[in-house]
Amino acid sequence: MSRSVPTELSGCAEKLIRGRHATRAFRPEAVPEDTMRTIFSLAGAAPSNSNAQPWQVEVVSGTARQRLADALQTAHTGRHTSVDYPYSDAMYSQAHQTRRAAFGAELYGALGIGPDDHTARVAYDSESLRFYGAPHAAFLFVNGDGGARLAADVGAYMQTLLLAMTAYGVDSCPQGLLSFYADTVRTELGVTGGRLLVGISFGYADEAAPVNRVTTERAPLESTTTFHD
Repeated sequence: MSRSVPTELSGCAEKLIRGRHATRAFRPEAVPEDTMRTIFSLAGAAPSNSNAQPWQVEVVSGTARQRLADALQTAHTGRHTSVDYPYSDAMYSQAHQTRRAAFGAELYGALGIGPDDHTARVAYDSESLRFYGAPHAAFLFVNGDGGARLAADVGAYMQTLLLAMTAYGVDSCPQGLLSFYADTVRTELGVTGGRLLVGISFGYADEAAPVNRVTTERAPLESTTTFHD
């Protein structure tokens, strides 16, 4: 096999992709509006089947963000979940569960939460509905019939958005838990269509927070990818 030949962008791509990571503690200062518009415009270059672009994105800041955070807390306390895309631990294979357990141990360890301290874990989940203190959050809806193929397109948009944020010095955290309260999000934001896939908290990282020093390993190439000749 011939050696890979780097291009002018190879180093930048390596730095950008490997430099993106989830942030779980943010500083309060807002991202400038022109920076946000540039980032979300760039994310719109994401690929989609037949260029359908089946995403609808709702971005909250300021008082809208605070109202939504309060509503999410209320829904969480009352156990009023509403999930557009069903979730179950059973969807993960044993290999997936092993990776999740390793990550959970690192995350809660950095937070000083013991493995059997379920009360503290529940409290942390509840607080995450306030976007980890981030001044902004984006909610990605899948338009059309909301099926798996369209959701995959919105997944491609999400990754493009996360990389665009990283390129502009903005930190982020995709949060599956935010999608567990789809009806609450729709009601608060006046959204009448689409299925909520994920929420993304974003802003500027609090570098002093221990939780932001958590690193995650990636599976070796050979365990996830097969090359056929």
